[in-house]
Amino acid sequence: MAPEGWKSPGRRSSWADPEEYDEPILKHLQDIKVIFSEPGQPMSFILEFHFEPNEYFTNTVLTKTYKMKSEPDKADPFSFEGPEIVDCDGCTIDWKKGKNVTVKTIKKKQKHKGRGTVRTITKQVPNDSFFNFFNPLKASGDGESLDEDSEFTLASDFEIGHFFRERIVPRAVLYFTGEAIEDEDNFEEGEEGEEEELEGDEEGEDEDDAEVNPKKEPSQPSECKQQ
Repeated sequence: MAPEGWKSPGRRSSWADPEEYDEPILKHLQDIKVIFSEPGQPMSFILEFHFEPNEYFTNTVLTKTYKMKSEPDKADPFSFEGPEIVDCDGCTIDWKKGKNVTVKTIKKKQKHKGRGTVRTITKQVPNDSFFNFFNPLKASGDGESLDEDSEFTLASDFEIGHFFRERIVPRAVLYFTGEAIEDEDNFEEGEEGEEEELEGDEEGEDEDDAEVNPKKEPSQPSECKQQ
């Protein structure tokens, strides 16, 4: 597949809408891989985004690790519906000077309370970008609950991980050609009777999704430091 084709699945799908300034960077994306944990290790999978050398950052591989819960909760075992994502880790992107699209520099005027003089300062603030994907919100591990916005952000991140693992990477060619998107549109527009049949099919697919293939190559690239 052409290198630029690997950015198309994300761009064509509803899970993400890269900013205009992200697209020149995504042109350097060559491959996306899913690496599953080894048997006997805590269940997890890693998304590897392989980039060719570029003028934006020095990493050749950016990673996102999703940690999974594979056993029922002892307090409520009957609620278990299969493996689920419980946390995720990104990596540090080694941006080249002036190329970090996840922050922007703004100017702010400050007025001195006593003298009334005004000065202008500059500071960096977060900026919307696809590459914030590699700096995820952490699940609370100290028993404290997250606020509603944070919970939504974390749930969306977990959904993206599942979507990449189950849909995007295995069907990348179909997303590149647009066929997979057309299929999704057809599912949404079905008649009631058809929807009932599709729901039954989806339940079967969910059971398949619960099985994690541990036979893929494990290693985590050294090019990207875990946060």
